[in-house]
Amino acid sequence: MLYRELPIVKVDDESFVAATHPVVEEMPLSVTVNGRHALTAMTSPVMLREFVVGYLYTERIVRELDEIESIRIEGNTASVLTKNPFSILTSHKTVLSGCGGTASFLDAGRLPAIRSDLTLAPETIRAATKETLDSDLHRITGGIHLVGLFDGEGKAILIAADIGRHNALDRVIGHGLLAGIDLSRTFAVSSGRISSEMVRKCLVANIPVIVSRGATTTTAVEAAKAGGLTIVGFVRSRKMNIYTGWERVRGASQAAAGE
Repeated sequence: MLYRELPIVKVDDESFVAATHPVVEEMPLSVTVNGRHALTAMTSPVMLREFVVGYLYTERIVRELDEIESIRIEGNTASVLTKNPFSILTSHKTVLSGCGGTASFLDAGRLPAIRSDLTLAPETIRAATKETLDSDLHRITGGIHLVGLFDGEGKAILIAADIGRHNALDRVIGHGLLAGIDLSRTFAVSSGRISSEMVRKCLVANIPVIVSRGATTTTAVEAAKAGGLTIVGFVRSRKMNIYTGWERVRGASQAAAGE
């Protein structure tokens, strides 16, 4: 269960009424790699294995899925063993629920470039955004982020919910890796702002397009340009803004060439 009904006092003008309200669950997850603490994440209590796999991969603690020998999750602890006993972060990190907290330092020059010839129709982007945001959980609680992973035809592979959008992105990446999906043929849709950290994760995972109904940042755009990632923001109704990599959105290249 991703939420609980908690007692509240509801105020309406001068009226005070005892009631209940659905509140999203949040849990700390301590991740150790080869016996050493790597991360404490504040996350939603679902699909923890997928989250851990996605995090290990996007932080480059592992470069391939088969480098992970085992993941054991017990309560609030995830214990990971890898084939390389020295696979570990150089410093502890606490990832906060909102935006990822102490995110990895972004050096665009050291990030991998996207390797994909995927192109998308604007209608595919619109439909995927609508499907991602069509969440009863979000409507009920108002306190959850959503990230969807879609194939090139716009079919949903997984839509993950989490209190933090970075966690949700790690979760869909982890699911894709565990399912053997070619991530270069997918795109991601986020309910929240596209940050530089989300761009970094997509570049590492080789997801060529990231989409949001919201905004992005200048650092995210600069990193996306350097790595050949397509950012599409403000997808609402029939409109959208393509910030980088417009050649992947069919029909956009001609307009960009005419600038």
